[in-house]
Amino acid sequence: MIPYPDIDPILFSLGPLSIRWYGLMYLVGFAGAWWLGIYRARKSNGLWSEEQIGDLVFYSAMGVILGGRFGYVVFYNFDHFLRDPLWLFRVWEGGMSFHGGLLGVLLAAYLFGKKHGKSFFQMTDFIAPTVPLGLGAGRIGNFIGGELWGRVSDAPWAMIFPNDPSQLPRHPSQLYQFFIEGVVLFSVLWWFSSKPRPRMAVSGLFLIIYGLGRFLVEFVRQPDEQLGFIAFEWLTMGQLLSTPMIILGVAFMVIGYSKYPLVNGQNQDDLTWLKQHPAAKNGLKK
Repeated sequence: MIPYPDIDPILFSLGPLSIRWYGLMYLVGFAGAWWLGIYRARKSNGLWSEEQIGDLVFYSAMGVILGGRFGYVVFYNFDHFLRDPLWLFRVWEGGMSFHGGLLGVLLAAYLFGKKHGKSFFQMTDFIAPTVPLGLGAGRIGNFIGGELWGRVSDAPWAMIFPNDPSQLPRHPSQLYQFFIEGVVLFSVLWWFSSKPRPRMAVSGLFLIIYGLGRFLVEFVRQPDEQLGFIAFEWLTMGQLLSTPMIILGVAFMVIGYSKYPLVNGQNQDDLTWLKQHPAAKNGLKK
C-alpha cells in the first residue's frame, strides 16, 4: 500500500477567505485552455482571432460552472433539490458534475458560434482539444481534496484516504481519471486535430475516448453514496451518462468522414466560412 500524500486541501488563507487547491485547478484549466486556444488561433490562417479566444474561454467557463452545478444537482442529488430547490444556488456547499459541465459548454459553444457566424461543430471541434488539460487538473484537485476515491482494493498502490470513514485501502481512481482524461485524451486529440479533419470528427473522438475511459474507471470508482448502483448491481450514474457519449461519438465520426470529407486537404466548412468573411486575415492555403 502506498501512503496517501496528505496535502492540506486549503492552499492558503487570507483572513476568512480560503483558497483551495480544487479552485486553483479550475483556474489552471481555464488558463491552459486560453493558452492552447491562442496557439491554435495563430495557426488557423484567419479562422480564429486571439480576441475571440478570450471571449470563448469566458463563455466556456460560465458553461462549466453553471452546467456543472446544474448537472450535479439534477443527475446526482435530484431528491435533495426537490426538498430544497434553493440548494441549486448554494454553490459554496460544493458539488460539480462533468456531464453537466459538458452540456453547459455545448450551450456556450452554440451561443458563441451563433454570435460569430460559426457552425456548432466548428466550435466543438476547436474547443475539444483544449478541454483535457482542465479535466486532468480537476482530477488532481479531487485527489488532493481526498474525494471521489475508488473502491476497496488490495492492489499494491491502493491508498487510505483521510476522509474515508472506513479507513480501508482503496483505488486512487482520481489518478486513473487524471491519466485517461488528462494525459491520454489530450495527447490523442492534440495530435489528431493538428491537421485538418472532417467536420465532427474531433468532437466525436473526444466523446469516444472520454466516454470509454469514464465507463471503465467507474468499475473501480466508489459509486455515489446517495445513489449506489443504478441497475444490474454494477451500473453507476457515471456509466449511464457516459454511454450516450460513446454512441454519439461513433455516430459523429461516421457522419463526419462520410458526409464532410476534406476538399484538397482542407475542411470544406472552414473554406466556406472564409469565403463568407473576406476580412479574415490570411485565409486557408488553396
